[in-house]
Amino acid sequence: MEKKDLRKFIRMQKRQFSQQQLAELSLSVINRLMASPKMKEAKTVLMYYSLDDEVNTHDIVDTVLKQGKTVLLPKVISETEMELRRYTGPQDLQDGFFNIMEPSGELFENYEDIDLAVIPGMAFDSQNNRLGRGKGYYDRMLPKLVNAYKIGVCFDFQHLPGIPADENDIKMDEII
Repeated sequence: MEKKDLRKFIRMQKRQFSQQQLAELSLSVINRLMASPKMKEAKTVLMYYSLDDEVNTHDIVDTVLKQGKTVLLPKVISETEMELRRYTGPQDLQDGFFNIMEPSGELFENYEDIDLAVIPGMAFDSQNNRLGRGKGYYDRMLPKLVNAYKIGVCFDFQHLPGIPADENDIKMDEII
Protein backbone atom coordinates (compact mmCIF):
# COMPACT_ATOMS: atom_id res chain seq x y z
CA MET A 1 0.00 0.00 0.00
CA GLU A 2 1.35 3.44 -0.88
CA LYS A 3 1.88 6.07 1.81
CA LYS A 4 -1.08 8.17 0.63
CA ASP A 5 -3.43 5.16 0.69
CA LEU A 6 -2.15 4.05 4.07
CA ARG A 7 -2.81 7.50 5.56
CA LYS A 8 -6.35 7.38 4.18
CA PHE A 9 -6.85 3.88 5.64
CA ILE A 10 -5.62 4.98 9.11
CA ARG A 11 -7.84 8.08 9.02
CA MET A 12 -10.83 5.82 8.29
CA GLN A 13 -9.84 3.57 11.20
CA LYS A 14 -9.64 6.55 13.55
CA ARG A 15 -13.11 7.73 12.54
CA GLN A 16 -14.58 4.49 13.89
CA PHE A 17 -13.80 5.68 17.42
CA SER A 18 -15.45 8.44 19.44
CA GLN A 19 -13.32 11.03 21.24
CA GLN A 20 -14.14 9.23 24.49
CA GLN A 21 -12.95 5.90 23.07
CA LEU A 22 -9.72 7.44 21.78
CA ALA A 23 -9.17 9.02 25.21
CA GLU A 24 -9.60 5.60 26.84
CA LEU A 25 -7.26 3.95 24.32
CA SER A 26 -4.73 6.70 25.04
CA LEU A 27 -4.52 5.76 28.72
CA SER A 28 -2.72 2.45 28.22
CA VAL A 29 -0.25 4.03 25.79
CA ILE A 30 0.43 6.92 28.19
CA ASN A 31 0.82 4.57 31.17
CA ARG A 32 3.43 2.52 29.27
CA LEU A 33 5.21 5.70 28.21
CA MET A 34 5.34 7.07 31.75
CA ALA A 35 6.61 3.71 33.07
CA SER A 36 9.40 3.60 30.48
CA PRO A 37 12.92 3.67 31.98
CA LYS A 38 13.87 6.13 29.23
CA MET A 39 11.18 8.56 30.41
CA LYS A 40 12.28 8.18 34.02
CA GLU A 41 15.94 8.87 33.14
CA ALA A 42 15.35 11.75 30.73
CA LYS A 43 16.04 15.34 31.74
CA THR A 44 15.01 17.07 28.50
CA VAL A 45 11.96 15.64 26.73
CA LEU A 46 10.51 16.60 23.36
CA MET A 47 6.79 15.90 23.43
CA TYR A 48 3.83 16.96 21.32
CA TYR A 49 0.49 18.51 22.21
CA SER A 50 -1.91 16.06 20.62
CA LEU A 51 -4.53 16.60 17.96
CA ASP A 52 -7.99 15.11 18.51
CA ASP A 53 -7.13 11.92 16.62
CA GLU A 54 -3.73 11.27 18.25
CA VAL A 55 -2.72 9.58 21.49
CA ASN A 56 -3.77 12.24 23.99
CA THR A 57 -0.75 13.87 25.62
CA HIS A 58 -2.43 16.93 27.15
CA ASP A 59 -2.19 15.75 30.76
CA ILE A 60 1.22 14.10 30.62
CA VAL A 61 2.89 17.18 29.21
CA ASP A 62 2.15 18.83 32.56
CA THR A 63 2.98 15.66 34.52
CA VAL A 64 6.43 15.46 32.92
CA LEU A 65 6.97 19.16 33.61
CA LYS A 66 6.05 18.67 37.29
CA GLN A 67 8.70 15.93 37.49
CA GLY A 68 11.28 18.67 37.00
CA LYS A 69 12.12 17.82 33.41
CA THR A 70 12.60 20.35 30.64
CA VAL A 71 9.63 19.89 28.29
CA LEU A 72 9.80 20.98 24.66
CA LEU A 73 6.92 21.23 22.22
CA PRO A 74 7.05 21.81 18.46
CA LYS A 75 5.72 25.03 16.96
CA VAL A 76 4.95 25.21 13.24
CA ILE A 77 6.44 28.41 11.82
CA SER A 78 5.82 27.92 8.09
CA GLU A 79 4.41 25.47 5.57
CA THR A 80 7.64 23.47 5.80
CA GLU A 81 9.32 24.18 9.14
CA MET A 82 8.76 23.83 12.82
CA GLU A 83 10.88 24.90 15.75
CA LEU A 84 11.02 23.77 19.35
CA ARG A 85 9.82 25.90 22.23
CA ARG A 86 10.21 25.37 25.95
CA TYR A 87 6.92 24.57 27.71
CA THR A 88 6.50 25.97 31.22
CA GLY A 89 2.76 25.44 31.70
CA PRO A 90 -0.68 25.75 30.09
CA GLN A 91 -0.34 29.54 29.98
CA ASP A 92 2.27 29.01 27.22
CA LEU A 93 -0.22 27.47 24.81
CA GLN A 94 -1.88 29.40 22.02
CA ASP A 95 -3.70 28.47 18.85
CA GLY A 96 -1.17 27.98 16.06
CA PHE A 97 -0.92 26.61 12.52
CA PHE A 98 -3.59 24.03 11.65
CA ASN A 99 -5.45 24.95 14.89
CA ILE A 100 -2.87 23.08 16.95
CA MET A 101 -2.19 24.38 20.44
CA GLU A 102 1.45 25.46 20.37
CA PRO A 103 3.88 26.83 22.91
CA SER A 104 4.89 30.47 23.04
CA GLY A 105 7.81 29.81 25.39
CA GLU A 106 11.50 30.35 24.86
CA LEU A 107 13.05 29.08 21.60
CA PHE A 108 15.11 25.89 22.10
CA GLU A 109 17.91 25.21 19.64
CA ASN A 110 20.21 22.76 21.45
CA TYR A 111 18.80 19.65 19.81
CA GLU A 112 21.76 17.57 21.02
CA ASP A 113 20.58 18.14 24.63
CA ILE A 114 17.29 16.29 24.06
CA ASP A 115 17.36 12.93 25.87
CA LEU A 116 13.97 11.63 24.82
CA ALA A 117 11.68 12.44 21.91
CA VAL A 118 8.03 11.33 22.00
CA ILE A 119 6.92 11.28 18.38
CA PRO A 120 3.40 10.96 16.93
CA GLY A 121 2.67 9.33 13.59
CA MET A 122 -0.09 8.04 11.35
CA ALA A 123 1.42 4.54 11.50
CA PHE A 124 4.46 2.65 12.74
CA ASP A 125 5.69 -0.83 11.90
CA SER A 126 7.54 -3.73 13.50
CA GLN A 127 10.84 -2.41 12.09
CA ASN A 128 10.27 0.90 13.95
CA ASN A 129 9.55 2.86 10.77
CA ARG A 130 7.24 5.86 11.04
CA LEU A 131 4.67 7.22 8.61
CA GLY A 132 3.75 10.84 9.26
CA ARG A 133 0.89 12.97 8.02
CA GLY A 134 2.70 13.79 4.79
CA LYS A 135 3.91 17.35 5.42
CA GLY A 136 7.47 16.30 6.37
CA TYR A 137 7.77 18.38 9.55
CA TYR A 138 9.14 15.53 11.65
CA ASP A 139 11.13 14.14 8.70
CA ARG A 140 13.11 17.38 8.68
CA MET A 141 13.48 17.55 12.46
CA LEU A 142 14.31 13.94 13.35
CA PRO A 143 17.84 13.99 11.84
CA LYS A 144 18.72 16.81 14.27
CA LEU A 145 17.89 14.63 17.29
CA VAL A 146 21.28 12.92 17.34
CA ASN A 147 21.30 12.00 21.05
CA ALA A 148 17.59 11.53 21.67
CA TYR A 149 15.99 8.17 22.25
CA LYS A 150 12.97 8.27 19.95
CA ILE A 151 9.69 6.70 21.07
CA GLY A 152 6.87 6.57 18.55
CA VAL A 153 3.45 6.57 20.18
CA CYS A 154 0.29 5.25 18.57
CA PHE A 155 -2.90 3.31 19.09
CA ASP A 156 -2.66 -0.46 18.53
CA PHE A 157 -4.47 -0.21 15.18
CA GLN A 158 -1.74 2.16 13.95
CA HIS A 159 1.03 -0.36 14.69
CA LEU A 160 1.29 -2.38 11.48
CA PRO A 161 3.52 -5.27 10.32
CA GLY A 162 5.09 -3.10 7.62
CA ILE A 163 4.78 0.37 6.11
CA PRO A 164 6.48 2.00 3.12
CA ALA A 165 9.81 3.50 4.18
CA ASP A 166 12.54 5.36 2.33
CA GLU A 167 16.26 5.08 3.08
CA ASN A 168 16.17 8.67 4.41
CA ASP A 169 13.41 7.91 6.94
CA ILE A 170 14.60 7.99 10.55
CA LYS A 171 13.56 4.94 12.54
CA MET A 172 12.21 5.14 16.06
CA ASP A 173 14.11 3.38 18.83
CA GLU A 174 10.88 2.04 20.30
CA ILE A 175 7.15 2.04 19.56
CA ILE A 176 4.56 2.25 22.34
